[in-house]
Amino acid sequence: MPSTSEPKQRRHLLGSSRSIRRLLERRWLVVVLALALTGLGAAITGLLFTSGINLLRDWRLDLLDEFPAWVVLPALGAIGGMVSAWLITNLSPAAGGAGITHIMGFLRHRSVPMGLRVGLVKLVAGIIAIGSGFPLGPEGPAVQMGGSVAWQMSRWLRAPVAFRRVIVAAGGGAGIAAVFSAPIGGFIYAIEELLHSARPVVLLLVIITTFSADTLADVLGFLGLNPGGGGLNSTIGFQLEREYTPLVRFLPVDLLYLVALGVVIGVLAELYTRYVLTMQRQGSRWFGDRLILRMTVSGLVLGCVYAALPDAFHNPSELKHLIGAGKADISLALASFVVLFFSTGLAAGSGAPGGLFMPMLTLGGAIGLAGGFGVEALTGHVPTTYVFAGMGAFVAGCSRTPISAMFLAFALTKDLLILKPILVACLTSFVIARLFHPHSIYERQMGMELDAEDRMAMKLNHYRRPFTPPTPPSGPTGDPS
Repeated sequence: MPSTSEPKQRRHLLGSSRSIRRLLERRWLVVVLALALTGLGAAITGLLFTSGINLLRDWRLDLLDEFPAWVVLPALGAIGGMVSAWLITNLSPAAGGAGITHIMGFLRHRSVPMGLRVGLVKLVAGIIAIGSGFPLGPEGPAVQMGGSVAWQMSRWLRAPVAFRRVIVAAGGGAGIAAVFSAPIGGFIYAIEELLHSARPVVLLLVIITTFSADTLADVLGFLGLNPGGGGLNSTIGFQLEREYTPLVRFLPVDLLYLVALGVVIGVLAELYTRYVLTMQRQGSRWFGDRLILRMTVSGLVLGCVYAALPDAFHNPSELKHLIGAGKADISLALASFVVLFFSTGLAAGSGAPGGLFMPMLTLGGAIGLAGGFGVEALTGHVPTTYVFAGMGAFVAGCSRTPISAMFLAFALTKDLLILKPILVACLTSFVIARLFHPHSIYERQMGMELDAEDRMAMKLNHYRRPFTPPTPPSGPTGDPS
């Protein structure tokens, strides 16, 4: 039986939709400018973020060629964690954590800081943390930076509150689109996870923003902001950019194997979710609000762990590529899963500004690759879709967004045939994970992270002395001269 709040929610959505339509009729130029500037801002911040991370990562790898890993990795991890945490603590406490929970809190009418200050601190602090060795991804910060830019644009243009919520969600989806080169994935994520709404006018605004962000990211990459981007070519124009080109064969028997894979990953995804949440709670219990100490110690520990591992683990991007391309053997795949399972949970529990989508993709791909080896050994059949089905299934199990997860995994190959097997695994993992808990990892993180931000903000404001104007000089009579 529906709750009494559901009719009110439907009336609220209907009213918001009507106010947006009136805005489109009366101030269409405001809407066009807001969407264009949001798409441009999301593209710029997303490309700057990935480029900065790649630059620091390459520098770290160069240092590893000159000095021992047990010196470089712990030192960089501790220093990077300390500097990143100092920026967050002293400039914008809202810039810590994954970032997605921040936008979700705003869309659920929580009073959370928004604007360019949050986005800029997130940008710099996230580059330093991830580039120094925290095994996290750029997608969470990209969502927060895109949402922060959108909020600032709508405020400058004096847009109504109903439109401000929609464009913030669209900005979050635009961040996903710019980082992953996945406009459909960003669009679906904004609707499925952030807005929970599918009004036609809302769909129109969100899809325009996400596709414009992806297109502008390609253009900016071509102009030199992201030299590694391949979405635009000087001779043939816009082109299909594939990160992987697997040979895809999808047979009827694969449906059974994919369902079995989805069941396994659904259980593992829920275990991973609970582990990450446990690490966050323990981090708060051990360190309280001392984020600088928390991230410094976490960076030091992570550096020591990775220094003891083989060279293949020193570059997370290369490890993800080995797994996605199917070039890792079963021992490396299983080892990657174990290492990333525990290390990314520790990194997320530290409060570092980084996302979990990228680690989730690698974790799911590792299980998918290992499962493919297992099926081949038992039956002689080689399931060519297991790696990418595993990637999508792990994201779906953790985030409870099977459609978004499907399109994020699909964006890595751009092969339409792979959509079906990915969807089977995603839906199975989603159903299994929901049997354990109805809410996603981000919904369960939201309360903890926003409360921690509030405490840090109160502490920061407490230590800042309020501004008081100087007292004018007094004359002989005591009156101002």
